[in-house]
Amino acid sequence: MASSNDGRSSRFPALLFAAGWAGCASAASSLGSHTLLGHEDGNSPAIAVTTPITTAASGSALVVFSAGYATNDHAPTDNYANTWQRLGDPVVYRGYDGVFDVKAYLAMDAGGGSAHRVTIEKNGVPAGEITVPFIEIRDAGVLQALAQNYPPAGSTLTSGNVTTTGPATLVAFWWGDAGGLHHSAVPGDGFTIIENFVDLPPNSAVQCVVASKQVAAAGTYHVSWATSPAQGAPLWLFAFQADGDEIFANGFDAAGARAAR
Repeated sequence: MASSNDGRSSRFPALLFAAGWAGCASAASSLGSHTLLGHEDGNSPAIAVTTPITTAASGSALVVFSAGYATNDHAPTDNYANTWQRLGDPVVYRGYDGVFDVKAYLAMDAGGGSAHRVTIEKNGVPAGEITVPFIEIRDAGVLQALAQNYPPAGSTLTSGNVTTTGPATLVAFWWGDAGGLHHSAVPGDGFTIIENFVDLPPNSAVQCVVASKQVAAAGTYHVSWATSPAQGAPLWLFAFQADGDEIFANGFDAAGARAAR
């Protein structure tokens, strides 16, 4: 982003979403196709359109983020007419006077196919920076758990925990909040980077790293990120399964803040 943060280090608690947002699945979940779009600040088109990818015809979960100017608040659309649900409230970046935020969106049991694109109209600051990862998780019957937290500035940033009831696909997102054009965020705990946007264009952009991990058994998981320079970062950790615990079968409430029982 265009200016550095204020270095505040107040601790933000992790928000844990026990999920069970149900779709349809017939096999173990797995990472599918993925891409990431990054627009340079002040030098980009008013419509953000991701590079086309090939997704499954049905049964996938799709995750999209919109990170940049808070006034660019339109939800994503895609060329397969999926329904996108925002997950919780936007997370506002510290140190930028509320100008920038990150919003997460989910489509379960999504339709797909070839040349699948996501579009976001930048309705507030048309030429402004925006970063849009678009991630497919195949055969994802439920979003079993979701943790979101915003650690204070440091060189190691750790997500909240997610608990699975069986084999699962874990997907983690790091959104560093420091100014400057060159960053590094390397996940541990067996996660592998799948998208990496940390060397930014001259006018700056919103940095993002996406990582994933396949787990074979029930358990409780987190991811720690080795971060340079030291900074804070909004973090998300998703756990998708083919099947989930029935206690979570009703999904999220309208605010997206807790799982409905």
